[in-house]
Amino acid sequence: MRIIRDYQFVEPQDRGASAAIGNFDGVHLGHRSVIELARNATPDAPLGIVTFEPHPREFFAPDAPPFRLMGRDARAHRLEKLDVQKLYELPFNAALASLSPREFAQAVLHRGLGLKHVVVGADFCFGKDRAGSAQDLLRFGEELGFGVTLAPLMAREAQTVSSTAIRRALSEGRPRDAAAMLGHWHRIEAPVIGGEQRGRELGFPTANMSIDGLHPPAYGVYAVLVDVLEGPHRGSYHGAASLGVRPMFGENKANLETFIFDFKGDLYGTPLSVGLVEHLRGEEKFDSLDALITQMDADCLRARQILEAL
Repeated sequence: MRIIRDYQFVEPQDRGASAAIGNFDGVHLGHRSVIELARNATPDAPLGIVTFEPHPREFFAPDAPPFRLMGRDARAHRLEKLDVQKLYELPFNAALASLSPREFAQAVLHRGLGLKHVVVGADFCFGKDRAGSAQDLLRFGEELGFGVTLAPLMAREAQTVSSTAIRRALSEGRPRDAAAMLGHWHRIEAPVIGGEQRGRELGFPTANMSIDGLHPPAYGVYAVLVDVLEGPHRGSYHGAASLGVRPMFGENKANLETFIFDFKGDLYGTPLSVGLVEHLRGEEKFDSLDALITQMDADCLRARQILEAL
């Protein structure tokens, strides 16, 4: 998959795609249905995605609480698994935000990227002040010579599949419900960072990962699937992870600490992808380290049973 980040300088071989447009946060089932429409709309064209970095909400409200389900690298990995060939990851800045709907269609989609066909959700809005609608895009496509398909909103069991609904499920400790809408386990991807090594001292060495910039799922302990993405230990493993601020030790910055079952090796700096399978319990403060260790043993036993049953 090729990643193109400047719509004003696009190589000839990267033009002419059939592309789905959106933020694709989570790459959930609704997103995938849009991507499939783009794949099938013009089968002889490369499959593309037009998205934005940072997310427009981050641009307009940089101090708002983190809401993203995945970072740009995780999104790219997920899209590559869907055989996307061209990822147009456009910098969302003041210049792009100031374009009128017509200017966006003409300067970015038509003249800049040279798209052959575009697919958007029926509720798609674009251009300055989100003034352009999906119907406007249909009209611009007819004028400029590119096809436009409007994708209907996707519902699952009377609930619209959306990033908002997935965030709610994660916040409420329902990762399986989130996975049903995503079409995959919700994953946190980041490199392993240094920690206080308390887990090692307790007999549970953990791989620590930052969740900065991401929507925080419910704090507590999870049964998890772990993919080591690079290096000599590359592969898939089972584990138990603690997500939160570690009240036992007076911490206040949330991160993810994953104990990988039956694993020995150095993972510092290695990117991991940790899939949340089941929320075992909330975050707790114990009366003693012995009580904490006893609970961690129980958590790991339960996590093993859950993961072996998948």
